[in-house]
Amino acid sequence: MRGFGRVFRSPCLFEDMVKCILLCNCQWPRTLSMARALCELQLKLKSPLVAEAASKGLDSNASAEHFLPNTPNVREKKRKNVMTGIRQTDSGSNSSKGEVESDGSYDYCAPFETLKESRLEGSKSSCEIGDFPNAAELANLDDQFLAKQCGLGYRAARIVKLARSIVEGKLQLEKLEEEMVTSGAVPSVYDKLASQLSEIDGFGSFTCANVLMCMGFYQAIPSDSETIRHLKKVHRINCTNQTVQSTVDKVYGKYEPFQFLAYWSEVWHFYEETFGKTGEMPHSDYKLITAHNMKANRKRRQRKMAKHLK
Repeated sequence: MRGFGRVFRSPCLFEDMVKCILLCNCQWPRTLSMARALCELQLKLKSPLVAEAASKGLDSNASAEHFLPNTPNVREKKRKNVMTGIRQTDSGSNSSKGEVESDGSYDYCAPFETLKESRLEGSKSSCEIGDFPNAAELANLDDQFLAKQCGLGYRAARIVKLARSIVEGKLQLEKLEEEMVTSGAVPSVYDKLASQLSEIDGFGSFTCANVLMCMGFYQAIPSDSETIRHLKKVHRINCTNQTVQSTVDKVYGKYEPFQFLAYWSEVWHFYEETFGKTGEMPHSDYKLITAHNMKANRKRRQRKMAKHLK
């Protein structure tokens, strides 16, 4: 399979965990915007004044605006930017999360929060960015400050709580990773670590599966609305929130214990057939890789073919 087995990790498990939280109940452009805003804030936190404001919270909207990162917080509706003739639009939703489900099923995403309209509507920002913030940098922040500055919504409180638990030694990520390395990616270790991760605020079945995938467990496929779309488009299989997990088990079971790698290879091959190689496009265009744009691009190709046949 093309690209089979290629999964990139963040420099540390904490960063992977935060990024999994950023996937929760929103669309892909929103996830990218929040991640970039965190990197912008990390650079701003090097200023003592900003760091103090961040730890204490801000008293007024005016002062909050002064420290607001300049990244365009992407509105999830149709916009005028164009890449290779594709209108930039909102996509099919990102992964739905177990943490917001009452029955543990893989529901479609709940309505997402609308980000504040950016002063910069272009696809590029002149703002410099720092590194992705580590646990120590986020643990000292006021969660309301973080929510406002980076457009994180309810995710901010969960991220700050996660960071503090790591800094205070309540959650030791090194031990989690050591157990995987020592014992291997066997089912018993997967179940044990999944149970431990599920105790973290906001970590439902989807988020836990994503984090464990980052740690090297590839036997489980975190399923969401994108998985349902992929099964329909590529495998011509219709499924629902209730049946998607059993469906992926049947389709990808033959690749055990690397089911996720097979699935992810298919997904990205499908994306690159539609949009071109991601390694050759500017990072500002990543947000255009959406289900809506796939549909628009497919219709465009069909029109070209029809004209050619005339």
